[in-house]
Amino acid sequence: MSAGLSSVAVRGDASDPLSVRLFAEPMRARAPFERDRERIVQSRAFRRLAGKTQVFTSRESDHFRSRLTHTIEVVQIAREAASALELNDDLAETLALVHDIGHPPFGHAGERALDACLRQHGLSFDHNLHALRIVEHFEDRFAEHRGLNLTLGVREGIIKHSRDYSAEAYPALAEYFLGERPPIEAQLIDLADEIAYLTADLDDGVESGLLEMDSICEHIKIMGRHYASAVDRHPKAERKFLFHEALLGMQNELTDDLVRTTQESVLAAGITSLEGVRQHHQRLAVFSPAMEEQRMEEKRYLYDTLYTCETLELEHEKAETVVKTIFEFYMEDPERMPAGYLEDIAQEGLARTVADYIAGMTDSFILQQYWMAKSKTRR
Repeated sequence: MSAGLSSVAVRGDASDPLSVRLFAEPMRARAPFERDRERIVQSRAFRRLAGKTQVFTSRESDHFRSRLTHTIEVVQIAREAASALELNDDLAETLALVHDIGHPPFGHAGERALDACLRQHGLSFDHNLHALRIVEHFEDRFAEHRGLNLTLGVREGIIKHSRDYSAEAYPALAEYFLGERPPIEAQLIDLADEIAYLTADLDDGVESGLLEMDSICEHIKIMGRHYASAVDRHPKAERKFLFHEALLGMQNELTDDLVRTTQESVLAAGITSLEGVRQHHQRLAVFSPAMEEQRMEEKRYLYDTLYTCETLELEHEKAETVVKTIFEFYMEDPERMPAGYLEDIAQEGLARTVADYIAGMTDSFILQQYWMAKSKTRR
């Protein structure tokens, strides 16, 4: 962590209320958020991110991002931004590491399918809330308690880094300062995530052959500008190197804008404390209006040309079929789930328990379960 912290930063020392854990532990030389970082990296749920889809399924190419490699890219951006703003970069890094830990297999297609299954039972699936369940319940490593026993600051950031929850709708989350903004360290994560995937999805899209460099540079102004700059600097370089230079330039410009605009927001609001951050009427970590317009231009392009293209739509349909089939299979025959999940049915209900089991699966494991289920139903 940076030695000199801004007045709006989370302190993160032993006396900080956000460093409190559900179960008391002996003091250690390392700071509380550093210890949380280690526990997350060593968790089974974190390791399973290597086998979960980001945009393209891992079986198509070894070079496409997985949830794990995407997470690592988010960490680099979040820590850079937090350090530049003199925030608690240990907290920012830890939240970046854990931000996608609640995602089910097959990316957003799998999440939509799992949510649709649960809604038939009056429930829903939220990957942030599921991430909290993972670190509090499903990671079972300690003799004295379930869960990773993370600090309050990290648990708050897990659920609030990308959205706010109302106390009326989520009374069970009351300890997480609902109705107040999260610290800026947590606010940065959602935008670092945006920067990472906006860069990576263009890269993977070109790698897949579904996107073309010329089209990207024509329709995304920020990329066109950085590509032209790369050509000026390296007129004889191969196009793939120029494209990489443009991607890096775009990522740096987005990150610099986030840092600068967030700093300006804090100063303009006259905020000088974490309490001021919490009580402010809106989040302070933002892009400038000009950069927000460019960000939205790229998101629309990716949605129109990549996320909804025929190739990926077919993959999404397959993913939804697999998730829904497995959900129905375990609803009809829950005894096939591991014993630990069977023990949860009495308290959580069958539908939620089945969803919890599915959400923890990797792409390859759920496909194994799918073919097993298909073979059982054919008998």
